[in-house]
Amino acid sequence: MIPVVRSNDCLLHDPLVEMWIGMSTPAAEVPDRMTVIERSLCDAGHPIVEATAHDDSILRVVHDPALLTHLETVWSAWVEGGYVALGATRVVPYVFPTAELLHGLPLGSPAALHARAGLYCYDTMTSVGPGTWTAARAAVDCALTAVDLVTSGNTMTAYALCRPPGHHVTRSSYGGSCYLNNAAVAAAALRAAGHDRVAIIDVDAHHGNGTQALFYERADVFYGSVHVDPGAGWFPHHMGFADETGRDAGRDANLNLPLPPGTPDGPWLNAVARLASVVESFGATALVISLGVDAAADDPESPLEVSLDGYRQAGRTLGQLGFPTVAVQEGGYHLEALGGLVRATLEGLVVGSD
Repeated sequence: MIPVVRSNDCLLHDPLVEMWIGMSTPAAEVPDRMTVIERSLCDAGHPIVEATAHDDSILRVVHDPALLTHLETVWSAWVEGGYVALGATRVVPYVFPTAELLHGLPLGSPAALHARAGLYCYDTMTSVGPGTWTAARAAVDCALTAVDLVTSGNTMTAYALCRPPGHHVTRSSYGGSCYLNNAAVAAAALRAAGHDRVAIIDVDAHHGNGTQALFYERADVFYGSVHVDPGAGWFPHHMGFADETGRDAGRDANLNLPLPPGTPDGPWLNAVARLASVVESFGATALVISLGVDAAADDPESPLEVSLDGYRQAGRTLGQLGFPTVAVQEGGYHLEALGGLVRATLEGLVVGSD
């Protein structure tokens, strides 16, 4: 069975609502996501491992220290600034310093905290509350503990029950309900442990723009993603297209396989198999799976139509690669199906690796 790494602190982030196209909507990335996944995996007999604390050395390789400081301190500054007393119960950006706004002028640090938030967050739906930093930092510890289990030889595969998810976070900006890039941290830790080439396969329904950006100019980490076509109007909208193949040293170390809305198991599994084939030719010796299960047919956050058995088969395909593997939880928002989808994927990984 695959060890499941978790932390109670991952439950502390509670966004309450999301600001989407000017409307306040119920949050999709809720603490119950973690609860239902853990319950399903416990019932299946997967051993539960508590995350252990790690220092920030790997985290600072992946992320700009200024982003980390912002996330760690912005909530207390928000409270001290009187925003909560005004009724603003979460930190939400108010203005974004786009290239056209700056018009070539140097980026400054605005005096107003509600303007400063837009230096680091690129959307209005990814709010910061009283437990956000603690939860996001605990998710990083889950990913790093899973890496420890794999690199110590205790297991070939470990699963990190990370919440909040992370694959939309770049070096210095966050969004898409993500705050720290857990999958990228896992890849960096595997590199530090001696794996010269690491592959990340992202099966979340949405393109992991943050992970792509972090490794886009690098030849030592391959990033491959199967996701709903952003050209059909889906997040992250501006990237995730097939012609994004890497830059400079990272040329051909990035592969996006966007699929149309309504795609069922067959084409989706073909894309997963293609990514697995490319990973083998890349020469990777370790694998990180960004395990979003929101491509499932009942998920409210995507239009893909993947079945439970489709996820099981995807796990089998990736398990057959035979690499030391860290699976990191990303999206998946249909609470009734969520636990079963993750459970089926891990079942596939076990069967594939036998």
